[in-house]
Amino acid sequence: MKLSEPQALNRIAAYCSRGERCEFDVQKKLKAWELEDDAIKRIIDRLKKERFVDDARFCKSFVNDKLHFNKWGKNKITFELRKRNISESIYNPVFEELAGNEFEQQLLHILSVKIKSVKAKNEYEKRTKLVRFALGRGFSIDLAVKCVDKLLGESDEEFVP
Repeated sequence: MKLSEPQALNRIAAYCSRGERCEFDVQKKLKAWELEDDAIKRIIDRLKKERFVDDARFCKSFVNDKLHFNKWGKNKITFELRKRNISESIYNPVFEELAGNEFEQQLLHILSVKIKSVKAKNEYEKRTKLVRFALGRGFSIDLAVKCVDKLLGESDEEFVP
């Protein structure tokens, strides 16, 4: 669909006001509307000036949502942010703001739910399935092993759900 620049600006401003958007998502949508590159640049600059688009604000919201609602780990969140061309200088401070063990608490919670449905012939297979599940959710191998050890009682630390 081909839109004029003022039409595109109105539509994209409405799109941005419905939820947090990053520059990459806005640019992709504008390209789909077959706008010229200079028009896209002007629209994005105006959206930034009027604070409809702010990558730092988007990043903070995205990390919070994916951690608490989707139960994703740091690796998966980082991958998705990189896909959207969010720079490391924007997302690293957001991760530093999180409480030190927030990812660990989240992983312990989802593993304690998952452990009930894991069918395994022996303890080794159960442990492997849980670690693989945690890795698929985007948690680091170190954190996955640590949390699985806590859950299965192979750690010195005590697990408190």
